[in-house]
Amino acid sequence: MGVSALVNIGTIVSGDIHEPLCRGNTLIVVDGKIAAVGGEELLKEYGPTQVFDVHGATVTPGLIDSHVHPVLGDFTPRQKTLDYLDSSLHGGVTTMISAGEPHTPGRPRDPAGTKALAILAHKSFKNFRPGGMKIHGGAVILEKGLTEKDFAEMAAEGVWLVGEVGLGSVKTPQEAVPMVAWAKKYGMKVAVHSGGTSIPGSSAMTAAMVMSIGPTVVSHTNGGPTALAPAEIDALIEQTSLPLEIVQCGNLKAADYIARRLQERNQLDRIIIGNDSPSGSGIIPLGILRTITQLAALSGIEPARAVAMATGNTAAVYGLPTSLIAPGREADLVVMDAPIGSVGQDALGAMAAGDLPGIAMVMIDGEVRVWVSRNTPPPVRQVKVST
Repeated sequence: MGVSALVNIGTIVSGDIHEPLCRGNTLIVVDGKIAAVGGEELLKEYGPTQVFDVHGATVTPGLIDSHVHPVLGDFTPRQKTLDYLDSSLHGGVTTMISAGEPHTPGRPRDPAGTKALAILAHKSFKNFRPGGMKIHGGAVILEKGLTEKDFAEMAAEGVWLVGEVGLGSVKTPQEAVPMVAWAKKYGMKVAVHSGGTSIPGSSAMTAAMVMSIGPTVVSHTNGGPTALAPAEIDALIEQTSLPLEIVQCGNLKAADYIARRLQERNQLDRIIIGNDSPSGSGIIPLGILRTITQLAALSGIEPARAVAMATGNTAAVYGLPTSLIAPGREADLVVMDAPIGSVGQDALGAMAAGDLPGIAMVMIDGEVRVWVSRNTPPPVRQVKVST
């Protein structure tokens, strides 16, 4: 793939919530990975064969949607919509993480079928990457009758996610705890539903139930779409160190409450951001950008730290080598700027004002996948490339 450089960068957002901004105006990509971040002197050192002049725009890591409910391919029967995954790429999302495939028509509920679906979805999305997006599918939904042997077999085939506990027939901590222990034994990450029921067949989950199950992450802590009561949210905040997911298709007031409470405790590294889509709330291609902007504009969160909640925070929870601007990380990058007409002077200023930024370019593994987003407002600054 050779050597590329992004130059004349106005602001580099690192994705690290503790150090949210990088020094410098130049970023070097070598063979699909970030090689260096710094000043223009890097151009002489690396001699790039392709140079992207971003003209003062902002560069962020590719966004991660921590909560998607795919089926197979880029179609969702839930909302009868084609190309919704590719549409999210135009919202700056370069990685998606399945929280289960419950919308699969005729979804099997027996152990053999459940296991087969998880393996199929995992392997399918390894091969199918709309627009180059990285989709981690095949999150097994817990159904009664699954055994430790089933988890061992799924893990051997690459399955590493457990969909929201509560979506399947396993609905109580007593039923879930042994399976969660087996999943973790074989290296799987476990999500758990929280709050009220979402779709017919799902179940409500209280804070006490969540804590008993012991997941990797608490899904849609602000509701999917019905939120836990503030006292329940407080219990999760104060009595655990679990990552708490905020979703676009949830309760906006609860999202604000969670963000403010964790900021008070200096624990913003616990927040990750997802869409929880496709769902009854629909499909929101700009949902991750919208949630970042909501937190920056209304919840008093520094915009660069809000970006980190949908990049570095999520990458750390799920152990992904992307969405952090640092040497050695995968070069999944977004160039964004204030949209035309915004009071903001750059992407971060636009977010603080409540305006969605305009996306000028999306890069995955060092390859440009989107030039100007078809979904965001047009950015003030454009990217020009020279070779």
